[in-house]
Amino acid sequence: MRLRVALLRGVNVSGAGRLPMAEFSDMLAEMGLGAVRTHIQSGNAVFCSDRTAADLEAAIRDAVAARFGFAPEAFVLTPAELEAALTDHPFAGADPARVHVVFLRETPAPDAAALRALARPGDAWHVGPRRFTLHTPGGYGTSKLAERLPHLLPQPMTARNLRTLAALAAMIAHP
Repeated sequence: MRLRVALLRGVNVSGAGRLPMAEFSDMLAEMGLGAVRTHIQSGNAVFCSDRTAADLEAAIRDAVAARFGFAPEAFVLTPAELEAALTDHPFAGADPARVHVVFLRETPAPDAAALRALARPGDAWHVGPRRFTLHTPGGYGTSKLAERLPHLLPQPMTARNLRTLAALAAMIAHP
C-alpha cells in the first residue's frame, strides 16, 4: 500500500465542522486505510492505501458526512505532491507560518492585477500544479488577499501553512 496525505477543508474552524481527530482516525481505519495517523485538529491525516486519490477524496467526504453530518472537501496527496508543495516556490527563507499553500482541483490562472490590488507590501505568490502558494509577511489572517482567494481561485480549495505541511512530511518519513 502507498502512503497518502488527506487534507480536509473547513474542519474545526470557529466552531464549525466539528471533527474529533480520534474519531476521524477511527473512521479512516474502518474504511480499510492502513497506518492511520492524524495531525493537529484541522483534518490532516497520513495513511496507506492503494485506492486512487479521486476515489479516496469522495469516500472520505462521504464517510465524514455519514458519521459527522457535514461533507468537507477532501484533498488526497502523494508524498511527492506534498514535497513539491513544500519546495516548489520562491519562499524558502520565509517564516513557514507565513507561507500558505492553497490546494486546488486544477491549476489556477489568477488575475494578476486583482492579486496585486489586494496585496500588502511584501505579499507574494507562486502558482504551481493544482496549488497557489501565498507568502503574507503581515499574517494570513489579516491579509485581504488571503481573504479574497475564494473569489479569485477555482473552488474547492483548502490551505495549510508550511509548518503543518512539514509536520505531515515528517510523519511520512517516519511511518
